[in-house]
Amino acid sequence: MNWNRHSELEGMHAVLSASKYYWTGYSEEKLAEYYKRQLAAAKGTELHAFAASCIRLGQKLPKQKKTLNAYVNDAIGYRMSPEVLLYYSPNCFGTADAIAFRNDTLRIHDLKTGEIPAHIEQLMVYAALFCLEYRIKPGAIKTELRIYQNDEVLFHLPEANEIAPIMDKIIAFDKIINRIREEEG
Repeated sequence: MNWNRHSELEGMHAVLSASKYYWTGYSEEKLAEYYKRQLAAAKGTELHAFAASCIRLGQKLPKQKKTLNAYVNDAIGYRMSPEVLLYYSPNCFGTADAIAFRNDTLRIHDLKTGEIPAHIEQLMVYAALFCLEYRIKPGAIKTELRIYQNDEVLFHLPEANEIAPIMDKIIAFDKIINRIREEEG
């Protein structure tokens, strides 16, 4: 059999893909909702890339109460680095949208472009990953977390007793995953 080649599609995923077969049970309304969520996710990815470029270039946006503008301008003002990977192990890592550590203050900002309400726990995990990777005790530093969403900024100043248990859980769960991997491997 001479198979048709579709090299231009390699690495891409179709909206109606076989691996996400659950669409076969969707109504037309549910399909429209699903597709709109995918479009919003793609737009969010582009907005994150745009914001990261602005931050890297130091290009501030017009001063407005818009989510993107406030996020970019604050990150530039605090001399933050965009899209920084925080790593504990192959089982636990994540990319902070914007992060800075100076003068014993850890600052992590997260840009949310979707409608689903954000959760500060995501940023707490980033703080825990930072402390684990750079071997910093959470009680020895000040931490400020911010979520930018729906033209608002959510602030949280976690205490060490909020971050330390997440660090402990990362360490414990990583060991469990590694043990299972060894047993199954």
